[in-house]
Amino acid sequence: MTVLPVTLAAAAAAAILNIWLGIRIGALRTALGISVGDGGNESLQRRMRAQLNYVENTAFVLVLIAAIELAGVGSWWLAYVGAVYFLGRVAHGFGMDGGKAKVGRMIGTLTTMLIQLGLAVVAAMVAAGVM
Repeated sequence: MTVLPVTLAAAAAAAILNIWLGIRIGALRTALGISVGDGGNESLQRRMRAQLNYVENTAFVLVLIAAIELAGVGSWWLAYVGAVYFLGRVAHGFGMDGGKAKVGRMIGTLTTMLIQLGLAVVAAMVAAGVM
């Protein structure tokens, strides 16, 4: 059986971060007394979008990490790439709240795009036999 330690660690981190984003939504729902939907509240909409954006992007990152690791190309650097991705997503989650933390949204967005692009390039190079 092939064990993919980087992929497993990244998947665990992904699940924990998703739970954290969900808890932030739940806490705001409780504070606002909104149990279903967003009630037209912009703060709740922002947190809901932060979680959905996270889910939309994280699936691609996890698949790319797993594929690269399965190909035997992802050595020590792949774990660091995953860690930077998740730190960027935490920054994005806080940044979506707006205010002084809004710079985190930009950091998270840029981190997400650059990491997806970099992993996609590596995966394409592996597929082409260059790596």
